[in-house]
Amino acid sequence: MMRTIDRSVIAQLMREETKRFEREHPKSRNLFERAKAHLLAGVPMNWMIRWAGSFPIFVDEGRGAYVTDVDGNRYLDFCLGDTGAMFGHSPKAVVDVMARRLRRGITMMLPTEDSVWVAEELARRFGLPYWQVAMTATDANRFAIRLARDVTRRPKILVYNGCYHGTVDEALVDLDGGAVVPRQGSIGPPVDPAVTTKAIEFNDVAALEDALAPKDVACVLAEPAMTNRGIILPEEGYHDALRDATRKTGTLLIIDETHTICCGPGGYTALHELKPDMVTLGKPIASGIPAAAYGISADVADRILAKVKAESTDESGLGGTLSGNALAAAAMRATLEHVITQANFDRMLPLAERFERGVSAVIQEMDFAWHVVRLGVRIEYRFMRRIPKNGLEAARGNDAELDRLIHLYMLNRGILLTPFHNMALISPSTKAKDVDRHTDVFRGCAEALAVVEQDFKAPEEIEQNRERRLGWLGGAE
Repeated sequence: MMRTIDRSVIAQLMREETKRFEREHPKSRNLFERAKAHLLAGVPMNWMIRWAGSFPIFVDEGRGAYVTDVDGNRYLDFCLGDTGAMFGHSPKAVVDVMARRLRRGITMMLPTEDSVWVAEELARRFGLPYWQVAMTATDANRFAIRLARDVTRRPKILVYNGCYHGTVDEALVDLDGGAVVPRQGSIGPPVDPAVTTKAIEFNDVAALEDALAPKDVACVLAEPAMTNRGIILPEEGYHDALRDATRKTGTLLIIDETHTICCGPGGYTALHELKPDMVTLGKPIASGIPAAAYGISADVADRILAKVKAESTDESGLGGTLSGNALAAAAMRATLEHVITQANFDRMLPLAERFERGVSAVIQEMDFAWHVVRLGVRIEYRFMRRIPKNGLEAARGNDAELDRLIHLYMLNRGILLTPFHNMALISPSTKAKDVDRHTDVFRGCAEALAVVEQDFKAPEEIEQNRERRLGWLGGAE
């Protein structure tokens, strides 16, 4: 017998949890009401309203693996700034370097020795000889795409359905019946994305080869494992096929490691010995200080260097006045030298495995048609039985009501998950007792939800019934 979820139970629990949330966060509520007068939607960035609860909590402090809000509530943080603070809030080694650098100048439009060290270290880790610095991973991706278009003289890029590469216009797309359309929620797309972009499903080699065959694609921009619609792992042999297809068609391959740095000090690229033409990386590279970098192969560098060195390079569409500033370079060096290290991953990985085992055990105990998947120190659970192989299958597993309840249930018990999906990150400051605490709270939520609806003959019948109830179209998840 497998258990499914009674919608009325979710609604009742949500009412109870909302009352508790509002009771325990009066200062956050007052700040939110005050913020509405001058912050659009009451928050400095619109997506901050996506947190569970009637209003966002306002934070006071973050240290290590914990965050404290203005009401004095302390949270075990598995969100970690959605990777920006993946290696813990304000690591001491980085803070000490920042304090010294702040006193010696923040930005001067001139390089520092730290920037040389950072480039040397990134080259060692990722296997690409040349590097440039940006402010965000979005910028790094934009600049890499510009380089790819210039050296290939091709207009389009290719991305995967369900991808996310920051606010890159060309990548804010969905597949709708095979057509490339603006992503739902995309505000003010400058042009029809079908003009600039091709999109295919992840893990589909035939679709990849068909898309690249006309030789009008400058680059494939890809996470090596997808993370925006939950973790979607590449099937065996897919990366070999991707590299083979891009080389045969003269298409550049850009690997976005911003999230997949969770796999190790050199990300998925180093762990699985990928050979991209470019690598982009942001968020955690400077422990939360705005900074990013992109690596370039010798071949691409040779084909673009003359333009990079031209008199008009300040208007090339690459870079920004604050890019590569002294503070960011110092933060990147301190982070790479002391924080994103193999020693820290040796501590974090066993805890990530412990987290995965704990969640899996609860799912099995409760007989829910859910699953948990792990990518390095990133773990995600999803409300579907089978692990999806692409963005379309992942989207079919969305359950907004259940997702919101679990986030609020966790938050009310002092645990933060990433607001957009059920993702957890393990930091060097996370301890075994922290992981076990999450397992206990997760079990409590699962027990509160557990209602035997029907005894079906087969798991497939359970999934089909669930899809009909939720109004999904199509077949299996």
